[in-house]
Amino acid sequence: MAAMSTVIAISGSLRKASFNSGLLRAAQDQFPERIEIAGIADFPLYNADVEAAKGVPAAVEALKDRIAAADGLLLATPEYNNGIPGVMKNAVDWLSRPPADIPKVFHGKPVAVIGATPGGFGTILAQSAWLPVLRTLRTQPWLEGRLMVSRAGEVFGKDGSLQDEKTTQALHDFVEDFLAFIEDA
Repeated sequence: MAAMSTVIAISGSLRKASFNSGLLRAAQDQFPERIEIAGIADFPLYNADVEAAKGVPAAVEALKDRIAAADGLLLATPEYNNGIPGVMKNAVDWLSRPPADIPKVFHGKPVAVIGATPGGFGTILAQSAWLPVLRTLRTQPWLEGRLMVSRAGEVFGKDGSLQDEKTTQALHDFVEDFLAFIEDA
């Protein structure tokens, strides 16, 4: 029997009761042996001078190793000002340093993008904005499913936990299909 695929999940929000972190916690609750949540709160702002003087920070190296060892990557992206959140883009910029490590961390890695926002249009623009980044890193984006949670304040509790059955089922179906994609890749 083949080993089960593991997925590293990263939220693009640092807020304690983040809707996007709540999505990942709900996914992990549904697939506890398959989804591993990783944090980016300890990443400094990317600065090539810092990289040249001190190298890649330990927190970044640790996450690079986890992503490289995983079968897939799940990004939960907020949408700020119709685009990618800066903290999440900063993390990916660090994770791609030095450029010689990009193949071991990202090339051919199945990646799915989900997101939640208080607004009415979901995270469609942020999810679309990730595509050129994922293409540049030569990942294998999974484009068959979409999960964009709009009006997130109505489906998440004050603590950031997912409380809506329809959204919970949609998340389950999305992750299940992404895992099947990884296993077929």
